[in-house]
Amino acid sequence: MKLPDKIAALKKLFKNCALCPRRCHVDRTKGQRGFCRLTDKVVLDCALPHFGEEPPLSGTQGAGTIFFSSCNLGCVYCQNYQISHQVKGRELDSVALAQVMIDLQEQGCHNVEPVTPTPQTPLIMEALFLARNQCLKIPFVYNCGGYEDPQVIKLLEGMVDIYLPDFKYGCAEDGAAFSAVADYPDYALSSLKEMVRQVGAELEMENGVATRGIIVRHLVLPGKVENSREVFRLLKEISTQITVSLMAQYTPIGRVHDHPQLKRRITAAEYQQVLDYALELGFENLFVQEVNESHLVPDFDRDRPFN
Repeated sequence: MKLPDKIAALKKLFKNCALCPRRCHVDRTKGQRGFCRLTDKVVLDCALPHFGEEPPLSGTQGAGTIFFSSCNLGCVYCQNYQISHQVKGRELDSVALAQVMIDLQEQGCHNVEPVTPTPQTPLIMEALFLARNQCLKIPFVYNCGGYEDPQVIKLLEGMVDIYLPDFKYGCAEDGAAFSAVADYPDYALSSLKEMVRQVGAELEMENGVATRGIIVRHLVLPGKVENSREVFRLLKEISTQITVSLMAQYTPIGRVHDHPQLKRRITAAEYQQVLDYALELGFENLFVQEVNESHLVPDFDRDRPFN
């Protein structure tokens, strides 16, 4: 299937929305809204060079992050809750979004990285196609929450250079409790297999910057070491060559300050248990973080959320 045909197939999904495993089956072209509360328009919060991503993505000039509103997950602890839990921002068409991508390239960014693209994938891919036909040359990074439909991911082949999915939950009950999805592990695993089929398990680099491949992110949650272990057990079914970013940055936001499990930071011992288990299973391509008390929650009410 040619790229314009793939984009047309993606846009058709708006009419009976099945862009993610929730399959709300609403007609977004007529203003109907499902879980993500979006119609068939792109809603963008901000776009900027971001220096806090993994080193092969941020490089020296920053990742070209485009933060979209809403999300197909409902994580109660989401650090980006100001934009992920509501729909606010600028409505753009594909032509305007293509220019945003080109502007990021002109600022020197190493890549274009849409954040939480899943509910808005059709128009994002149309914008990418338009930008590529103009002057966009830098890699395209698909930064998603991992709750993806593998059939939709198949349609992205040939457009995505680097996949950057989360693998949040190995235990289904934790996905149900914290993100309102009881079937997260199955979809995360099957969509990851498709991603690896497309771009390979290993990260390809050029001058210290990623050009193709996959990085899987996993955030260690307080008291949930077994969930993290299960994530690595599932990942091993695909390949231990996958690069994994093992994140220690969990910070309780206001809405979970009284949550019985999520109200605290993780401990260094919890993080080390997960890291040791990953190494024991044979994972060697790991990005690791220090466990500390730094305040790591961005503020999207500011022009520069990460400053």
